[in-house]
Amino acid sequence: MIHVIAIITAKPGKRDEVLGHFRANMPAVHAEAGCIEYGPAIDAEGGPGAKYGADTFVVVEKWESLDHLKAHAASPHMQAYAAKSRDLLANREIHVLSPAT
Repeated sequence: MIHVIAIITAKPGKRDEVLGHFRANMPAVHAEAGCIEYGPAIDAEGGPGAKYGADTFVVVEKWESLDHLKAHAASPHMQAYAAKSRDLLANREIHVLSPAT
């Protein structure tokens, strides 16, 4: 299994717009072969610990294999999402992880 943590920082005030494009794309991603988990998360209000901030969301993903993740990244719907959101982003950081054994 492959885990992905994607830290997406929108330009100031644009997070909701980016999340709108993200959520519209989620059904296509969930239908992909090998997708186990794929969804956005934001800071919990009043929660302890460090905060990402009002312009950032984190995508938590799980894929059956690295090949499934590569196919996801190359899919037409991900290319379309990237084109819609590219100009709205300040930063995008992707971490691809394997379970520690």
